[in-house]
Amino acid sequence: MQKEIRTYGRNARRAMTREERAAASEKISETVIRSSYFQRSKSIACYLPTPGEVDTWRIIARAWRMKKRIFAPVVKKNTTLQFREITAESSLRRNEQGIFEPGDGQIIAPRSLDIVITPLVAFDTHNHRIGMGGGYFDRTFCFLLNRQAFLRPKLVGVAFACQKVEEIVPNPWDIPLFRVVTEAT
Repeated sequence: MQKEIRTYGRNARRAMTREERAAASEKISETVIRSSYFQRSKSIACYLPTPGEVDTWRIIARAWRMKKRIFAPVVKKNTTLQFREITAESSLRRNEQGIFEPGDGQIIAPRSLDIVITPLVAFDTHNHRIGMGGGYFDRTFCFLLNRQAFLRPKLVGVAFACQKVEEIVPNPWDIPLFRVVTEAT
């Protein structure tokens, strides 16, 4: 079932024109930037977008102007994520999956992040997400699985409204998101 949902989410995203994705990405970014959780945060993890995903560069640039620290995910060999600080001067390289990552920068523990801007392929109204299928976010943030409240970090998914599905049946290891932001929210 997750494979079909993943295919649906990718196809829905792919069906958008470049202009539609750009306009939606701008609305999504502004919603995130205006949010209280973004305004209060000091250490933010944010994925570096690949073609077709919500463009997060506006969020990153605003965070830098607000003197917030931005960390980008780096895929580790044990299939978890490490978060390295990026600045406007950081050098980026493509990993084996073709995703940009910082080549250097200070590392922060996932528990020390305030919010994590999380990519996704599909989502539902219960803040369940389907990612690319590698399980990196779930393994990295498994310490959030049994939490009683959304303290830290808050995992904030960003997606286009067309990626919403009626229901995702989560696996026992899936970490729910704090919130999903779309151009329609």
